[in-house]
Amino acid sequence: MNEPRLDPDQLLARVERDKARAKRGRLKIFFGAAAGVGKSYAMLLAARERRAENLDVVVGLIETHGRSETQALLQGLEILPTRKIDYKGAVLQEFDIDAALKRRPAIILVDELAHTNAPGSRHPKRWQDIRELLDAGIDVYTALNVQHLESLNDDVGQIAGIRIWETVPDTVFEDADEVELVDLPPDELLLRLREGKVYLPQQAQQAIQNFFRKGNLIALRELALRQTTNRVDAQMLDYREDNAIREVWQVNERLMVCIGPSVLAERLVRAGKRLATSLRSAWIVVYVETPELARLPAEKRDGILRVLRLAEQLGAETVTLSAPEMSEAIIRFARERNINKIVVGKPSRRGWRRWLLGSVVDVLISHAHNINIYLLGSPQMGEQEELEAELSLFKKTPLPGLRQRIPTKTRRRYRGYLWAMAVTLLCTTVGKMLFGKVELANVVMVYLLGVVFIATHFGRGPSVLASLLSVGVFDVLFVQPFYSLSVADSQYLITLLAMLVVAIVISNLMVNVRAQAKVAAHRERRAAALYAMSKELAVAQSEQQIVVTAVKHLHAEFSSRNVILFANPAGRLIYPKQNSLPQSLRGADLSVAQWVYDHNEMAGQGTHTLPGSAAIYFPIPDEDKAIGVLALLPVNLRRVFLPEQQKLLETFLRQIGQAVARLRFAEQAKASQMQIEAEQLRNSLLSAISHDLRTPLATIIGSASALVEDEGHLQTQHRQELGRAIYDEAERMANLVNNILDMARLDAGVVELNKQWHPVEEIIGTVLTRLQKHLAGRKVSVSLPPGIPLVFVDAVLIEQVLINLLENALRYTAAESELEVFAQNVGTTMEISVADHGPGIPKGLEDRLFEKFYQAHHESAQSGVGLGLAICRAIVEVHGGRIRAKNKPGGGAIFTFALPNDESPPCMEPEE
Repeated sequence: MNEPRLDPDQLLARVERDKARAKRGRLKIFFGAAAGVGKSYAMLLAARERRAENLDVVVGLIETHGRSETQALLQGLEILPTRKIDYKGAVLQEFDIDAALKRRPAIILVDELAHTNAPGSRHPKRWQDIRELLDAGIDVYTALNVQHLESLNDDVGQIAGIRIWETVPDTVFEDADEVELVDLPPDELLLRLREGKVYLPQQAQQAIQNFFRKGNLIALRELALRQTTNRVDAQMLDYREDNAIREVWQVNERLMVCIGPSVLAERLVRAGKRLATSLRSAWIVVYVETPELARLPAEKRDGILRVLRLAEQLGAETVTLSAPEMSEAIIRFARERNINKIVVGKPSRRGWRRWLLGSVVDVLISHAHNINIYLLGSPQMGEQEELEAELSLFKKTPLPGLRQRIPTKTRRRYRGYLWAMAVTLLCTTVGKMLFGKVELANVVMVYLLGVVFIATHFGRGPSVLASLLSVGVFDVLFVQPFYSLSVADSQYLITLLAMLVVAIVISNLMVNVRAQAKVAAHRERRAAALYAMSKELAVAQSEQQIVVTAVKHLHAEFSSRNVILFANPAGRLIYPKQNSLPQSLRGADLSVAQWVYDHNEMAGQGTHTLPGSAAIYFPIPDEDKAIGVLALLPVNLRRVFLPEQQKLLETFLRQIGQAVARLRFAEQAKASQMQIEAEQLRNSLLSAISHDLRTPLATIIGSASALVEDEGHLQTQHRQELGRAIYDEAERMANLVNNILDMARLDAGVVELNKQWHPVEEIIGTVLTRLQKHLAGRKVSVSLPPGIPLVFVDAVLIEQVLINLLENALRYTAAESELEVFAQNVGTTMEISVADHGPGIPKGLEDRLFEKFYQAHHESAQSGVGLGLAICRAIVEVHGGRIRAKNKPGGGAIFTFALPNDESPPCMEPEE
């Protein structure tokens, strides 16, 4: 048998995978069964070795737990400072990812991969911090205990009786570039625990009585060894695939059970289960669908489906292959998966049929090198017993009657035989017309064309009949002596034999090509359906859009009405609020759906759980739990439970689950970000207004107290000064509160603009009039070009912008310096500027000045909370404009805001 070459698609995928890995940092996990086995110690030893190779190694975070030998290894290594977070009165030390990204070492050590970060951190989990480091091209060393793997959470909880809440997705462990097992026998670990080398003495005794029991440690050690073994096994398979190695390596026990539409199918599955259990190996049940088997009656296909489902219930992985030759597909799959044991049934063909047509078992024995073949025999039974066994396999209940046969022919096949005779007659007519005018070989071609036509449209049986009829008719009508099956010239025997062989070979080839084209069309259709749904799910922005997309594509592919159910905050499944799609299923049994959601197993019609339900209920997976339930009302069970359709449905469900999880994670991240920003805003507001509220309040209280306690000793002038102080400070507080309220309204988007046409000089004049008291003693120059057009704005808000800009200039410039206000029309915008001759703007802070609560100076003499410029930007942006700040070449700062002015003002009739 020819060795298959590596698929070009696999080569391309490997190149792309290697290219992506080259840009990404490498992750090394020090993996152990429990705390105290020495993971951190081994990690520091490896780091010191790499440091000795002149690599840039930095310690991001190491949990030494007070162990002196671990602390000693930290000497000489650069340690990044941790980030301190105040949480509920306690100061938590967290890994500072920003400092690590800024430092950008070659290798960084970050302990405790499963750690949960404190609230307020960028990521909720530390493994997400490490993923960001890897994406930045930084190699990471980290440590992980086996009980923190998500897939083992339930098993560890059952063994130790303790629920582990800090877990890591298995994909993080699987994507690691290197995993180093740090192992320690349970007795040595318990000794270290008693000596206080793992926990403090008062904690050690409690740990020994609870989690660190010897039985627990043995079980955890076995889990760690198995996980490491599975990872090494996966690496071996990847290496074999990357290097196109097809020879089976005897490194691990792998069992494959091959089944077909025979009475031995169930016995093969049960025998494979027993053999896999005795070998403690993984096992796979494989069904190869050849073109001949693809034409099996529906009853036999259903029987194969039931056997595959039985294998899944017994813990096997089931695979359906499509190939023209069963033996070739089995050997190729066994070499790809490095399977060293195959279980098959004894050959059903015997005698001359086995010698002439061959046997799958004989081919396997002769070509499956380094693979052990196990043959399962069947008890001897008569024809009637064999028929009843076959009926019991492929029917849910045996059919009554002893001589009843399974129907294997349909009207289409009968019609095919009639077409074979008709086409042969037509070819004979054409041949008679050509006889004597062309060579006899051309007449043979006419018959071969007829055979090709029959094979293409009606299958193998009619094409073989057409081949035999063509040879017989050709001999009778075109070979001397005519109208006789005898042959005058012996060379015509070779012609007739060659014609028969060629016709049969062509018919078989055409049948196989037709079957393969049909399979390829089905696969292409399924791939197109999966791609279309994935494309739409990727751009969905809400769960409602995901549901609409999923329901539509599931109905198109499985021709079944369906509905997707999600749980409410109480964990109970409910119908979607908008269920108006024509493909939606109405009246699903929520109790069955709730059972599926709680147990993460499918149920309903065609299953072994609640089979009386009309619909089938599938859990929508998200890692190891159900995120929702699909209720599907099948038109035909085979449309859902055929192996290839079931695989497609599982892929659909995983795509839906990933889309919903992505959306929920995005919503959680957005909510967390909003919460962080709200907390920062609250802190900024409190810190900003603390001084500006206390100072005027203190002045008001002091002045009012002096007036209240006065017994007529204060002069009228002093009383007026105290009253003026109270008035000024109250006005200052009122301005502060108004600024905060204005900013809140602008952020909420509830401001309605009252836009009218206004002259620029009128707006500037109004502002200068309102600020007359504040501008006392200041020189303000106003420059407006002649004929400056009107502006279409809300005059009150634009006046507020100018007031805030002028107050900002007054606050940060000397009392005797000059202020400038000027405007100009630039294209379709009107630019209004306020300039001063003060110290200017610190470099790099031109944009930050417009942020809320930001102040360039924090001296106590400066009043305000840093909202004035933020309000200016919000008002200008509401008008569709922009505002900017920059330093003047001669000193000072200039603030300019541009307003759109692309409309023409209304025509005004001249006054009489």
